[in-house]
Formats: sequence, structure tokens, C-alpha cells
Amino acid sequence: MGINSERDIEANMQIGPTDLGMVRIFIEAGGVEIPMDFEPEEADEIAEEIRAAAIAARAVKKR
Repeated sequence: MGINSERDIEANMQIGPTDLGMVRIFIEAGGVEIPMDFEPEEADEIAEEIRAAAIAARAVKKR
């Protein structure tokens, strides 16, 4: 499975701070729960990657 492989899977995602000062991305799909904790600096890097991907996706969509 790659970034361009479509799947018909429903998932829920929550993002928020933990009580230990981490940023948690929590994904639940098909009875599987995946908590991923990041230092705030790592979360900033992830946010920048998401913004860059959104910009690139808009460029593809305009073609």
C-alpha cells in the first residue's frame, strides 16, 4: 500500500495535547487504536509537512 493506493476504510483521528506536554495524534480504525506522541517541535515539523502536502495537492488538482 502506498500514498496513492485508495482504501475504503473509515477512521477517526483526534489531535491534542497530553498532560505530559506531548502532542498526541490518536487514530482509531476497525477496532484498532494507535496513539502517537510527539514532542511539540516534532509536531511543528509534522504540521509543516501537512501544509506542504496541501499546497502540492492543490497544484495537482488545478491541472
